[in-house]
Amino acid sequence: MDKLNKLYNKSELEFSIFFIVVYIVGASLCDFLSDMVGISKLFTFPFLLAMSVLLYVWIKQNNFMEKYGLCKPKFTAKSFLFYIPLVVLISTNVWFGVRLNYNLIESILNVLAMLCVGFAEEIIFRGFLFRAMEKDNVKTAIIVSSVTFGIGHIINLFSSGFSNILSNVCQVFYAMAVGFLFVIIFYKGGSLLSCILTHSLVNALSVFQNVEVMSGVIEIVVSLVIIVVAALYSIVLLKTLKQDALEVEVQNEEEKVEDLTLEK
Repeated sequence: MDKLNKLYNKSELEFSIFFIVVYIVGASLCDFLSDMVGISKLFTFPFLLAMSVLLYVWIKQNNFMEKYGLCKPKFTAKSFLFYIPLVVLISTNVWFGVRLNYNLIESILNVLAMLCVGFAEEIIFRGFLFRAMEKDNVKTAIIVSSVTFGIGHIINLFSSGFSNILSNVCQVFYAMAVGFLFVIIFYKGGSLLSCILTHSLVNALSVFQNVEVMSGVIEIVVSLVIIVVAALYSIVLLKTLKQDALEVEVQNEEEKVEDLTLEK
C-alpha cells in the first residue's frame, strides 16, 4: 500500500495509467493461461477479484470513497429518469434469448469475473483516470476517459483469437459511447454506483447471450441502438442536471439562512 501511495502522491495520472496497464496485461495473460488449461476464466477470475479487493481497500483506507464515487449520488433517481435508459442497456444481451455457452463451472467463473470487471473498470477508467485529468481540463478528461475505455476493449480481439472481429470492433465503438455516458453520470452525479451496477450486469448477462443468432447485421444494429441510447441519455443529463444542481444550491442556501435565523 505504501508503494501505491507514493505513486499516487507523485502523480495521479501515472497512478491511473499504472492500473490500466496492470489490468489489461494481467487480464490478457490470465485469459491466455485459462484457455491453455481449457477452463474459461480459471485464472482470470482470481486475478480480477484480487484487483477489485485491492482497489476497494486502498480507496477505503485513504478515505477516497466520495472522490471515486463509492457513495450516494447527489441527485434523486428522478433526476436520472429513474435510470430507465441504463435498464435498456442492461437488457441488450438477452434481446434474442439466452443460452448456456459454457458448462456450469465455467459459467460461474465467467459471471463472477464479469462482475469484477464492472467494478475494476469503472474505478480505473472513470475514477482514477477521469479524476486525475479533471482538475486540468474537464472536457479533455471526459473524452480521454471515454476513448481509452473503448480502445481498452481491443483486448478482446486477442482473447478471442480474432475469431469474431466484427463483434469486437462494434464493442470498441459502443464502449466509447457508454464510457462517455458513465463519465457524465459520475461527473454530474458524483457517484459511480449506478455505473458499476450497470456495467457489471451487462457483462454478466453477456455470458448467456444467444450467440447462435447474432449475425453481423444484428451485431451492428444492437451496437447502433446502444450508441444512440447512450448519446441521448448523456445529452438529457447534461441539460437537466444543470437545473437540478441550481435547485440544490438554492435549497442549500435557504437552509443556511434558516439555520442562521434559528440561531438568532
